[in-house]
Amino acid sequence: MKSKEMSLFTLDLTIILFCVLDRMREVDLGSGRALLIKEHGEFTAMGHKCPHYGAPLVKGVLSKGHVRCPWHGACFNIATGDIEDFPGLDSLFILAMLCASVLVNLLAGPAGLVCAETLRQEGFTDRIVMCTMDKHPPYDRPKLSKSLESTAEQLRLRSMDFLQDHDIELLTEKEVVAIDVKTQSVIFEDGLRMEYRKLFIATGSRPKPMNYKGKDVRNVFHLRTPEDANSIARLANNKNAVIVGTSFVGMEVAAALTDKAHSVSVIGIESVPFKKALGEKVGKAIMKLFEANRVKFYMLNEVSEMVGHHGQLKEVVLKSGKVLRADVCVIGAGSVPATGFLKQSGIHLDSKGFITVNKNMQTNVDGVFAGGDVVMFPFPPRNNKKVNIPHWQMAHVHGKVAALSMMGRATEIKTVPYFWSAMFGKTIRYAGYGDGFDDVIIQGDLDELRFVAFYTRSEEVVSVTSMNYDPIVSRVAEVLGSGKTIKKRDVE
Repeated sequence: MKSKEMSLFTLDLTIILFCVLDRMREVDLGSGRALLIKEHGEFTAMGHKCPHYGAPLVKGVLSKGHVRCPWHGACFNIATGDIEDFPGLDSLFILAMLCASVLVNLLAGPAGLVCAETLRQEGFTDRIVMCTMDKHPPYDRPKLSKSLESTAEQLRLRSMDFLQDHDIELLTEKEVVAIDVKTQSVIFEDGLRMEYRKLFIATGSRPKPMNYKGKDVRNVFHLRTPEDANSIARLANNKNAVIVGTSFVGMEVAAALTDKAHSVSVIGIESVPFKKALGEKVGKAIMKLFEANRVKFYMLNEVSEMVGHHGQLKEVVLKSGKVLRADVCVIGAGSVPATGFLKQSGIHLDSKGFITVNKNMQTNVDGVFAGGDVVMFPFPPRNNKKVNIPHWQMAHVHGKVAALSMMGRATEIKTVPYFWSAMFGKTIRYAGYGDGFDDVIIQGDLDELRFVAFYTRSEEVVSVTSMNYDPIVSRVAEVLGSGKTIKKRDVE
């Protein structure tokens, strides 16, 4: 939400001297702490922690009127405190200093939530309805695989009181089965029909179908809900856990289970984890970290059968013939867009089922917008080539752009994709769009897991990842976000 101005305070000479030297300084105001900033001779005092996960902003990057979080890349305007780039929902407070009836139907998730909040921020006063298949209000889904024992309440992005205070209606456990664009209606599984004037579709993804025997065996999970995460943690306690797939979700679950399970095994179709996303060298370094924490890998392999005893999982059989003992299995082998209900709607889908949108997140149908994991959208750094970037942060951006477009204040996407992953107390940060990279330039020490990797395409840096090298990823994001180009020769 928009930032709030807090009570006044007087700036003393000591703080001014610190700021002259540091540009950013975390200071104690007696009643709390604040981030003191000096840029172009002007002072600002604002919240000192990123409201997303609490990162100390003093360790971030200050540039051109905003500060970028060192952990996940969120940006805040230093004059207003407003969030300008995501992830996160809240802006920062600013301390003033003394120096001598349109129905909008939203499908819930981070994109839908940001869309709804932006509409209210921008003065939209008519009805807003958010609908979700989940039984919970929108929650921090990326934390599910990192913190398996968290409850839905602990992960909640906004309280019900917040939604009520902003007059945002929420319908839970509502599955959409069709959209009739001629009558501007949404049809639900239970027969409910709801008309709209503007519609935002952000239904996310569903697990990619897999072909194996024994699909009726219990204790095999696709991690989708807090209840799934809690069950996985409980069933794996002192038992044998098998993870199918080396996606970030799968690997995060494997890491989270090592201090609970008797054994953790990972099955992957590539030679090393993250080979396509991060390159073979970085993938091997991360694989060694997992092996040092008792994780066994079965790479270049696939599942043939889930074998049960009295209906409960006991073994996972691989196509190589290897049989793994298993009491719980988590499948994290990719996803596909959840857009099956749109096939007869007239809303354009590409050959893979993604919704195609323009730069304002509008579909081919007037009044219908889409965002998040389900869309292919024009990406300016790639000459507006349509891409799919299923990042949590990007979903936030889509929601804001769609809301402004609905209000007749069309804006384009101006962000650097940014994501993160946490494993064994270490954080991987990534910024940019590295699809199709042709080389990787590594600085630092992969064996010590203190490195930065630059991904290049046609002699130009297109993305960067790091571990224990903060705030390099945020610095690169700042450069890329300014429209500047980083050449391969600049990082070799």
